[in-house]
This record gives sequence, C-alpha cells and structure tokens, in this order.
Amino acid sequence: MRIRRSRHVFIVCGIGLLCSTSACATYTPTPVSDVAAISTATADITTEPDDPASSPAEEETEPATRQTEWGPLSEADQELVRKVRLASLWEMPIAQDAVQRASTARVREVSETIASQHHTLDRRVRDVASKLEIKLPVKPTTQQQSWMSDISGRSGAAYDATYVKWLRLAHGQIFGLIGAVRGSTQNTLIRRFAEQCNSAVLNHQRLLESTGLTTPASFPSPPAT
Repeated sequence: MRIRRSRHVFIVCGIGLLCSTSACATYTPTPVSDVAAISTATADITTEPDDPASSPAEEETEPATRQTEWGPLSEADQELVRKVRLASLWEMPIAQDAVQRASTARVREVSETIASQHHTLDRRVRDVASKLEIKLPVKPTTQQQSWMSDISGRSGAAYDATYVKWLRLAHGQIFGLIGAVRGSTQNTLIRRFAEQCNSAVLNHQRLLESTGLTTPASFPSPPAT
C-alpha cells in the first residue's frame, strides 16, 4: 500500500510538472502596444446572432420609407429636407455678405433677395423637419465651406464672378432633386414643401443669370439620358 501511494504521488506530481512546463513554454507576454491594437481591433467585433431573422444585414435591407399622418415618407423625401437645410446654411450668410461686398449694384440687389428668401425657406424647412421628425444638419458640408472660403477670399469683380459661379452651380444641383421628389412623393407635406422649394430655387437661378456673370463653370453637368 505504501508503494502504491508513492507511485500515485509521483504520477500526479509529474503531470503537474508537465502542465507547468507546457504552460511556461507557450506563454509569451503581449507588449503594451499590441494589447492596445488588439483592443481596438476587437472593439467592433460582435457576436453573430443565433437567429438569422435578427441579422444586421437583413435589417439594413428593410425599406427606408416610414408612415406619417401626411402619407409615406421616403428616404428621398427626407434627403430633400436635409439638402434644403444645407443650402440655407451656407447660401444665406454668403448672400448677406455679398449685399455688402459685391462690386456691382445688380449683384448686391440679387443677393439681398436671395438672402431674404432663404431666411423664409429655412423657417419652412425647420417646421417640416419638426413635424416629420427629420434630423437636420447644423453646419455646411466641407464642399460648401470651401465655396464660402473661395468667395470670401476674393474682392472686386472676382468676388462677384466667384459668388455667382458657386451659387448658380449649387442651385442647379438641387433643382433636379426637387423635381424628382415632387414627381414621386406620396407625402402631402413634402409635396407642398417641394413646390415651395421649386419656386424659390427657380427664382434664384433666374436672378443669378440676370447678373450676366454666369459661365460654363456655373452650371452642373447635364443629367445622364
């Protein structure tokens, strides 16, 4: 009995020693820099859901249209509201600036009208966004800010020409979206809003063209046919 116990103890100790040796042989401390990298890399990893029906990929394919008391609200409808808000965020202040800085009376006159109408349009867009629960941007895009800087950095005739170029280009870009949304929307509130936008943007294009300062660079590329 004594001999058997000794062998048992020896075997157990041997196994423990073997496990300790194996563990020591395979473990290597991870450098602090690697730990930070691993933490960053794994921060976005999520466990794949057991139920395929709740897969994020399938959720992303769900229609963006949602119901409101004024009818279905599509993603295009919401995009128009956001784009009009973005237009006001840069065109309103730059038009107000042009009222003071433009070198010709006609550009100053046009700018005063554009600034005033954008002020009215911005109140309308915030009212529509509130009713339809659309989150609005709070500052111009990077491109719009670059246009503002380009205009503000000039003086005299160059100021007027650059001002007209960028404003006419911007109005031409959003004009197509207004028409597409007005023609397709089933939301009565958006339909009325699109008509107001159409009237304002069409008028602004005419005003800018009346300065005689538009060039080929003032117009966006024609739509694909």
